[in-house]
Amino acid sequence: MVNDRRFIPWLALSTLAVSSTTNGFEGPQQYPLGAENFMAGALPPAGDYVIDYLGYYTGEYRDHRGDKVPGIDIDAVFNAMRYVHVSDHRILGGDWGFHVIVPFVHQDLHIPNPSLAGDAIFGLGDITIDPLIIGWHFPPDWHVTLGLDINLPTGRYDKNDPTNSIGSNYWSVEPIAAFTYLNDAGLEVSVKAMYNFKTENDETDYRSGDDIHLDYLISQHRGPWAFGIGGYYLAQTESDRQNGQRVGPDGTRAQVIAFGPALRYDYKGMSFIGTWNHETAVENYFQGDKFYFKFIAAF
Repeated sequence: MVNDRRFIPWLALSTLAVSSTTNGFEGPQQYPLGAENFMAGALPPAGDYVIDYLGYYTGEYRDHRGDKVPGIDIDAVFNAMRYVHVSDHRILGGDWGFHVIVPFVHQDLHIPNPSLAGDAIFGLGDITIDPLIIGWHFPPDWHVTLGLDINLPTGRYDKNDPTNSIGSNYWSVEPIAAFTYLNDAGLEVSVKAMYNFKTENDETDYRSGDDIHLDYLISQHRGPWAFGIGGYYLAQTESDRQNGQRVGPDGTRAQVIAFGPALRYDYKGMSFIGTWNHETAVENYFQGDKFYFKFIAAF
C-alpha cells in the first residue's frame, strides 16, 4: 500500500441534471464531467476520507449541428460531500474500499416557455454509492483503480417543468477504470474512464442513450504543489428514445470536449484543488465553463 496521502480517491459525484422531453433534451447527466483529475487512478492508503466539491457551471444549449439554441441556458452552483473508506481487506490482490456522495444544487435554468416558472431552485441531487472500489499499485510508477458507481434517482424532479428539476428520475450504473502514472521526476498522467448504462425515466417513457466519458490530466509535481492541464470528453453511444422511438434526427446523441488549467496544494493531510474547464466541439449538450474547488481531508 502506498503511504503518500496525495493518493486521494476519485470516482464520481452526482449533481446538475435537468430534464425535458418537450424541449428535445434530457440531461446533461448524473456525473459532472471533470470532477476528478490529480491522482485519479491511485487509491489512497487504508483510512477514512472526506472530500468536499464546490463548483459553478454556466452554459448554453447546442443542437445536433453545434449551433446555439436561443433561450436555453443554465447557471448552477453545487456542493457535494463525499465519504470514502479504504479498508485493510484485499480483493484479487487489490485494496478494497467504498464511498457515498451526497450533492446539493442551486440551479437557474431558462428555456423558451413562458408558461413555466423559470425560478432558481435549490435541493438534493442524485446520490451516488459505490460498494466496490479496488485499487492496485505497481511500483514505482503505476496505479490502477476499478469501481462500480450506482446513481440513485433521489433528486427533485418535475416531469412538467424542467426548470423545477434537479434530479434525473432514472437509475444508472457506471463501471469505472482509472489509471495514474507518476514518475520520480514528478510527471503525472491520469485518466478516469466510465461507461454509463441508464434506465428509462418511467414518468416520461424517455430513455437517454448510454455514453462513454473520461476525465484526464497531465501535470507536474513540485514539492507540495502540482499544476497541469486537464479536462473531459463525452460521447453518447446510443440514441435517445421515447416510447421506443428514436428522438430527433440523430437520436440527440451528445458530445463535448473540455480542457483547462488545474492546480493542487497539499498541506498536513489536506489537499486543495482548483480547476477551470472550457467546453468546445459540443453537440446536443450544454456548452460553457465549469469551475471546481475541491477540499480533501484524510483521517
